[in-house]
Amino acid sequence: MKEKVYQLGDLVIMKKPHPCGTNEWEIIRMGMDIRIKCIACKRSVLLPRNEFEKMIKKVIEKSEGKNE
Repeated sequence: MKEKVYQLGDLVIMKKPHPCGTNEWEIIRMGMDIRIKCIACKRSVLLPRNEFEKMIKKVIEKSEGKNE
């Protein structure tokens, strides 16, 4: 099974849209939980990593930061 690779600062599309209407998010914290911030309204949501991996559709823009 291919390991999903995403980093801090990546822009991702989730399967379900936020109540504000967009499904584009930025990853702002990574660890056991992943915090993502809505691009449109700037609210953030904290998700367990396994739930985030089920709900992510694709990475639309990679961050320009460090490649670890």
